[in-house]
Amino acid sequence: MSRIPFWKMSGAGNDFILMDYREVPWRQWDLSQVAKTLCPRRTSVGADGFILLIPPQDPAHHFAWRFFNADGSEAEMCGNGARCAARFAHLKGLAPCEMRFETLSGVLEAWVQGEEVRIRMGDPTEIREAVSVSLDSGKVLSVVFLNTGVPHAVQFVEDVEDVDVVGLGRRIRHHEVFQPAGTNADFVQIVDRSTLKMRTYERGVEDETLACGTGAVACAVAGHRVHGMEAPISVITRSGRVLKIHFQEKEGRYQEVFLAGEARLIYEGLLSPDILGE
Repeated sequence: MSRIPFWKMSGAGNDFILMDYREVPWRQWDLSQVAKTLCPRRTSVGADGFILLIPPQDPAHHFAWRFFNADGSEAEMCGNGARCAARFAHLKGLAPCEMRFETLSGVLEAWVQGEEVRIRMGDPTEIREAVSVSLDSGKVLSVVFLNTGVPHAVQFVEDVEDVDVVGLGRRIRHHEVFQPAGTNADFVQIVDRSTLKMRTYERGVEDETLACGTGAVACAVAGHRVHGMEAPISVITRSGRVLKIHFQEKEGRYQEVFLAGEARLIYEGLLSPDILGE
């Protein structure tokens, strides 16, 4: 079996394994199993997700993608993954610096300028303020729920450093209020009228991640909705990297939503037959 090329990339701390369909026998693969094989840390490459670029259905678009979380579940959208995919496609010659590509949540537009990548997100939907989440301890949390390509429950806190992100995030993620799909859980601290700090428990990774693009958008929109924050909003991720969110709001609807930040190439590698044989 020949070795398979891949790239490891990071979008503000979210890390991904990316492959180009022209270089791999992807039609022969169980892609969910590939993700579950490659994403575990210490025993494999390690990543928050696996991204495969494939031919687009519409020839007017530059490519399509299949995105899988570390647990093998396929996700509709991933903001930082989309930014990494855009830069990967540009560096691979699949797309110019301005591009359109297909995801399960719709067609995305992206602009690549060096390591900086900006994408136009879909309009947030299903926005609900003050959703009550009752915990086993008897405590009731009030969160903002919205869908920014995937579902997010946002809780505002005084200090994100004091939050048990994994313990509390897991309970919110699986709470009956958000079934059957579940939700990502974001904990956000207001720094000033245009700056937030966030930590996220990600569905599919089932752990805290160093950044979350759709979560950053969710936190920014919730910050505007509940606290009157002003766009553009800078979101400081757990990695310390900053994502910037632009949007326009009219009559409670959010449009022209953009997510911008770094998308860095960490390394290029070759998968050995040992790992692929599994």
